[in-house]
Amino acid sequence: MRRSLRRALWAGVVAVVAVAAVPVASAFGAGSVTAQFTATSDWGTGHEVRVTVANGSDATVSTWRIEFDLPAGTSISSFWDADVTRTGDHYVATKKSWAGSLPPGGSFNWGYIGTGAFRTPLNCTINGASCGGGTVPTTAPPTTANPTTAPPTTAPPTTAPPTTAPPPGGKKVVGYFAQWGVYARNYHVKNIHTSGSAAKLTHILYAFGNVTNGQCAIGDSYADYDKFYDAASSVNGVADTWDAGALRGSFGQLRRLKAMYPNLKVIWSFGGWTWSGGFTQAAQNPTAFANSCYNLVEDSRWADVFDGIDIDWEYPNACGLSCDTSGPNAFKNLMSALRTRFGSSALVTAAITADGSTGGKIDATDYAGAAGSLNWLMPMTYDYFGAFSPQGPTAPHSPLTSYTGIPQQGFNSDAAIQKLKSKGVPASKLLLGIGFYGRGWSGVTQSAPGGTATGPAPGTYEQGIEDYKVIKNRCPATGTVGGTAYAYCGGQWWSYDTPSTIGGKMAYANNQGLGGAFFWELSGDTTNGELIGAVKSGLG
Repeated sequence: MRRSLRRALWAGVVAVVAVAAVPVASAFGAGSVTAQFTATSDWGTGHEVRVTVANGSDATVSTWRIEFDLPAGTSISSFWDADVTRTGDHYVATKKSWAGSLPPGGSFNWGYIGTGAFRTPLNCTINGASCGGGTVPTTAPPTTANPTTAPPTTAPPTTAPPTTAPPPGGKKVVGYFAQWGVYARNYHVKNIHTSGSAAKLTHILYAFGNVTNGQCAIGDSYADYDKFYDAASSVNGVADTWDAGALRGSFGQLRRLKAMYPNLKVIWSFGGWTWSGGFTQAAQNPTAFANSCYNLVEDSRWADVFDGIDIDWEYPNACGLSCDTSGPNAFKNLMSALRTRFGSSALVTAAITADGSTGGKIDATDYAGAAGSLNWLMPMTYDYFGAFSPQGPTAPHSPLTSYTGIPQQGFNSDAAIQKLKSKGVPASKLLLGIGFYGRGWSGVTQSAPGGTATGPAPGTYEQGIEDYKVIKNRCPATGTVGGTAYAYCGGQWWSYDTPSTIGGKMAYANNQGLGGAFFWELSGDTTNGELIGAVKSGLG
């Protein structure tokens, strides 16, 4: 049921040089309450800073306000877990409403991404006193909150995450919830909440509904709406019931999650790698297909759960797990029928190919013609290379850009984005794809990309693939190439995105005017939402 797979064997060798950023700290002395600025990353043209507010007094500090100046040539481009306002080079950071009070000896972290190389902030005060200490009041003047803050790229604060999502901003953060994750992966809707991910998401894509006999159909009725959740495993601590008509399963849990996060939207995704073959028959009668989908998504048992429909057709008028010859207009016609049936207020989205090669899969379908019917399109900018070519060459599965020796030209995120834009797809309707997993080979003898292999590396659920939360510790990144990370350990070669490379990709998304980012999928992240934090904070 994996999201997408591209099977190709290419050749190429490349040597790379990895550069590690050295953290830099700037502390403002010791006192009753202190603020310490630590540059956790510094890449010359930008830097990431963690700010630690520590309560060294013997009284509880209910709120705090930090004022400081940044030297010329540096500025804050995005921030998280504090409300930050700016006047010229002067910044004011205040505690968010959901963050708890600081007990004696307690501390709290917030952070920001800065432009230029890290330079020590100037004239720092906290609650009106020097950041180095002194007499510190336990309350601060009221401030106006900034609703466009972004969450952490590392660990969450010691206080609980907010129970309501922040107001929706301009950038979309869209994450897939895999239906089958409730089994071996033991990942449930509750985990979206406890990881802090729900507060960072704007949309959840529920994957997948089936496409069969030219119609939308239930994918797994037990996981979808029948599985019983007791109080301990339920997202809101209330057990399911066996009452007639009661909605259980992931649908029931998503209903409760939306009540906790009123701004969060949920979209039901149909198709995927395994079930895309059904679209060929669906394309023969788009109106009948759209009617079947509407009747299923808007079923009275769960109509309030879903805010629209997503189509993951891999790949129209081209070959994926099976081949389709519906013609270049089939996808456009299907999207038009769905928009007509669902109406203008529903979300209609699509996950599409990211093959930017000349004469590749983007060229096989009129995606620009379909864009008018869609809220946004999600080119799957991952799975370009992997151990589905078991002998290699080793190459990153999700390169942002091309690089010398890349096995196939056009197999990178930028190539896909530029091709789609050149065909007339608005940049604001494109989301950049991120994989929350790595792909790897075994029997590799060189650390640089382009090496040969003897087969796929072992994985928890599938050979050649592993969740980020596992691989980050099992085989830590040793270098970067094409805007993404790779790792070499014990004869294995892996590629995956890290918070740092995601930061670079989000900067790219912002520079290109993209509508945001999406990722496959939630269970691959750490328990504290390390990667989604990087996505959210990078988009700003």
